[in-house]
Amino acid sequence: MSIIKPHKMGIITGPGSEYLAGKVVKHLRRIYAERYKKVAKNLSARYDLDEEQILKYSSFVDDLQSKKIPYGKYPTEFTCPNLEIPVKYTRFLNGEVKAEIQEPVRGIRTYIIYDVTNSSPIKVAGCEEPMSFSINDHLMFIFTTISALRLAGAESVTLVLPTYPYARQHKKSSREALTAAMFSQICESLGVERIITLDIHCKEIENSFRTVHLENLHASYQILMELGKIIDFSDPDITIVSPDTGAVGRNKFYAQILHRPLAMLYKERDYSVVTTDARHTNIKSINLLGDVRGKTVIMADDMIASGGTLLIAMRTLRELGAKKIICVVSLPFFNGTAIDDFDQANKEGVFDYVIGTNAVYHGDDLLSKKWFIQTDASELFARVLSRLHHGRAISPLLDNRKIVQRLVDDAQKERTEDQ
Repeated sequence: MSIIKPHKMGIITGPGSEYLAGKVVKHLRRIYAERYKKVAKNLSARYDLDEEQILKYSSFVDDLQSKKIPYGKYPTEFTCPNLEIPVKYTRFLNGEVKAEIQEPVRGIRTYIIYDVTNSSPIKVAGCEEPMSFSINDHLMFIFTTISALRLAGAESVTLVLPTYPYARQHKKSSREALTAAMFSQICESLGVERIITLDIHCKEIENSFRTVHLENLHASYQILMELGKIIDFSDPDITIVSPDTGAVGRNKFYAQILHRPLAMLYKERDYSVVTTDARHTNIKSINLLGDVRGKTVIMADDMIASGGTLLIAMRTLRELGAKKIICVVSLPFFNGTAIDDFDQANKEGVFDYVIGTNAVYHGDDLLSKKWFIQTDASELFARVLSRLHHGRAISPLLDNRKIVQRLVDDAQKERTEDQ
């Protein structure tokens, strides 16, 4: 397969995922255009060919690999093939859903980009007005799309799910379902080859797969790019605080990268109480292991749902003397009244900023808030898709520790020299 063009690649967009999928496709087009320029330049020097000859030969190879008989003259400039495969989604009055693939996909490696947490009103066939869909509604759209692709002869199906559904139901304490594992089993039975997700809540979920490959991406590089705009990485008063025991590993990563101390909040919970919003949580008590007085605190977590436990943690840190509090998350859900709760807490001086990725869709109700900073994770997904499609290693993107360390070290060295 040519590394210049993404032959046999098809991108499918789930309902309500147009924003993220559109940005991923845009990055893919740019990646292939840049790759062609680089390859053409190197081939020109290697074989003493001019650009027109290289374009002619590459177009010849493209035509040989194409499923269609070529007609007319060869192109005069590099063009990336159309990657998007249209799908018609329908919801019937009884709640059943259907997916219809609008173009042939036989022999195509398909990638379904789907934000299953998007609860904003979405227009699909069968609905006179846009309506909100639950995660379960989105899952049925996914399952019907996968089935339609397999029946239509797609070579493979890869799910690109920034949010792994039911990730917090990965363990049981009594007679309850392991829904995170159940989702993996359904995907395997439908013939899914790979799932790409972002900062999965529990890494042990990977153990529930037998045949599906799970790729867990991290947006630490993208987050640190934004974090570096609002704090000085060379500040000796930076302290990393883990909001709970489950997030220690994630926060240890930032502590090692920034060469700063790690503290931890320990919470006692009453699991007989179900958290409903930020004002009503199941936390009974909270204690700090470490020191934050006069410090700039950075807390990293995988997600913000109702945000109640995080707000309690930030209030506790502020009461203990933290100078500045910044929370960084991969998946900023902000369910229920969370946006209003965080907005009020920010006005009260509880925290300074929240940095989150655009892997979760939000409108101006969140993006207009001065305390929220959004970072773009779509290029990360695009680069992973490109590497996977061409059989290249993705380990440098899965473990970005060296890249992130270089980013931070360069920033700290530059600021130290300026001083």
